[in-house]
Amino acid sequence: MVYLLPNFHPGIVALSLLVATFASYVALDLAKRVHNKSRSAGFGWWAGGSIAMGTGIWCMHFIGMMAMSLPIDVGFGRELTFASWCAAVATSGTALFVASAGSLSWQRLGVGATTMGAGICAMHYVGMAAMEVSPGIVWNTHLVAMSVVIAIAASAASLMVFFFLRGVSSHRAMRWQMVSALIMGLAICGMHYTGMAAANFPVGSVCLGASDIKGEGLGALMSAAAVGLLILTLFTSSLDARMQMRAAKLAGSLQIANANLVEANNELRHRALVDPLTGLANRLFYEDRLAHAIRRCGERSVQGQPGGSMRIGVLFVDLDGFKAVNDSLGHVTGDTVLRECAKRIASIARNRDTVSRVGGDEFVLLLEDVVSESDCVGVAERILAALSQPFDVGQKRIEISASVGIVVYPDQGQADKLVSNADAAMYAAKRAGGNTCAIFQNEMDDDALDALSLQGDLRHAVERGQLQLHYQPKVDATTGRLCGVEALLRWSHPERGMIGPGVFIPLAERFGSINLLGNWVIEEACRQMGEWAANGLNVPVAINLSVHQLLGEDLAQRIACALHVHGVDPSQLLCEITESVAMEDLAATKRSFDSLARHGIYLSIDDFGTGHSSLSYLRQLPASQLKIDRSFVNDIDHGTDARTIVDAVIRLSHALGLRVVAEGVETIAQQRLLTELGCDELQGFLFSAPLPPAKLVDWIHGRGLPLRDDPAPASPQMAHA
Repeated sequence: MVYLLPNFHPGIVALSLLVATFASYVALDLAKRVHNKSRSAGFGWWAGGSIAMGTGIWCMHFIGMMAMSLPIDVGFGRELTFASWCAAVATSGTALFVASAGSLSWQRLGVGATTMGAGICAMHYVGMAAMEVSPGIVWNTHLVAMSVVIAIAASAASLMVFFFLRGVSSHRAMRWQMVSALIMGLAICGMHYTGMAAANFPVGSVCLGASDIKGEGLGALMSAAAVGLLILTLFTSSLDARMQMRAAKLAGSLQIANANLVEANNELRHRALVDPLTGLANRLFYEDRLAHAIRRCGERSVQGQPGGSMRIGVLFVDLDGFKAVNDSLGHVTGDTVLRECAKRIASIARNRDTVSRVGGDEFVLLLEDVVSESDCVGVAERILAALSQPFDVGQKRIEISASVGIVVYPDQGQADKLVSNADAAMYAAKRAGGNTCAIFQNEMDDDALDALSLQGDLRHAVERGQLQLHYQPKVDATTGRLCGVEALLRWSHPERGMIGPGVFIPLAERFGSINLLGNWVIEEACRQMGEWAANGLNVPVAINLSVHQLLGEDLAQRIACALHVHGVDPSQLLCEITESVAMEDLAATKRSFDSLARHGIYLSIDDFGTGHSSLSYLRQLPASQLKIDRSFVNDIDHGTDARTIVDAVIRLSHALGLRVVAEGVETIAQQRLLTELGCDELQGFLFSAPLPPAKLVDWIHGRGLPLRDDPAPASPQMAHA
């Protein structure tokens, strides 16, 4: 039999290869989308991908058919053409379904490749049958079999390539995907053209489908539509991949943010429970540990467990003299000392104990499972010894001490008052001179409650008008004339009566109201001087300054303002500061004294002889007066030592241009000796007790003591200030 010999247009053949390769690339990309998606999203990608991929493969077949040229009119029947398209879509669906599996077993590979190969062959040969050639096509069975083998092999290779690409890194995946798509395109084209080569057309054959789908224009349109669909699908896939990448980055960012959030939360929890300066537990964490310790202690006692007799010890540690470190050397140095103190205290505690910082220079230790008070005392003594060792900060050597209050539970105090009881015991240790420890006693609780109540009343004493200034005269030792008065603060409590400064001044310093009282004294003294001056009585007044006021930056300005408001000459005011406070931070004292001296305010060193200074230090201060402490005055007529010291102080003070005042003069003998030694002014009960303003005026007029004509002379330092 003679057969028609078809010709193949090389350009169209190349186009079919390009379409097959592109379809394979899209198929590999869609397979990844289906595999990586959730069930609902994966189904959508599978359905859309099957249509797009099947159309692409079918398009390649159609273009390949268009490449074949026969000496007869060629067309394609609609029904069989549509059936071939359905076969292509079904084959693609099978491929994507197998590709979406988690792994590729040999059984799955065999079934999938056979099914896909059969579908591709069905698509091809149904498409060939759509030509409806009469007489029918004579098939070369060997070539047909070869095309089937090629289809199955190409399908198997496609599945293995996809699973191989899963393990390839992202930056290499695209390159491998392009190579794999080209191989798959060649395999598909090889199968297609092998199948076409198996077809023999007898001479005189007629194409019955020539009147249905035909024409190169229609083929080009269908090819363009199929390619457009593939491009759209690839674009959507790429867009989805980019969205996936962005979502992955966002998820990674969220994961990092979540990790940062967890870290921040842990940091917040850490900060909420840890003192940021020392790294010790803070009050909140300490109270939690104390509550747990008390509960365990109670459970042991109730259940009669071994160790039920164990006790809890609470040690309240407060540094002695730390404020002077902060004020004189700065907070940076103070913080360094606090951190070193924390290390020393923590080194003494056991692992099961809790050390916390509960205030500026206050630490609390919780000692669990102690046998007796002696255990707590032993820990306290080791703490005192450790803190008494010098602190080397830079080029400075700093020495401080501490006071420790001890309370043992359940022996002493209620569970909810352990810290306050330990605090009361600590203040008892401070009153004993510091650098020691004290065990809580019940009367300390009463004292603490009384002090707490009293300081609460003290905060309202100014606004309620309960404070008063009493004035004690100072007289010239030679002439007996009035030199001035010292203002002494008194508190007229509505229930307790008149309270002296020795009771409430320590409370004010402890609870932070000393500046309030000090400012009131400045204002009231200036007001009183202004009132006396308006009545023709010019009385110089001396007021006492606390260390807190001395270190305040606005002290001089505040005093100058009060003097100006009440029309008082600055030379009428004398500011006294105790020797121990003045020498505590000589540089800070000098700055404050210089500032006051520039406003023309006289200055005095009080209680001289009680500290550890020498007269040489006084040369650095612009003071005009020095007051000998009453302890030397008391002994001046009983022994030669006090008399010798007073004599030396007076001589050296005069050499420095300082006037000398002796306070606490109570006997005629003391007056006589002090006058003989050259003391300038005398103050004490021999002349008068501190008096309210009205009684002071009566005393002045009743005693007939005129004011000295000239005010106290300024020191050489003040004269040049």
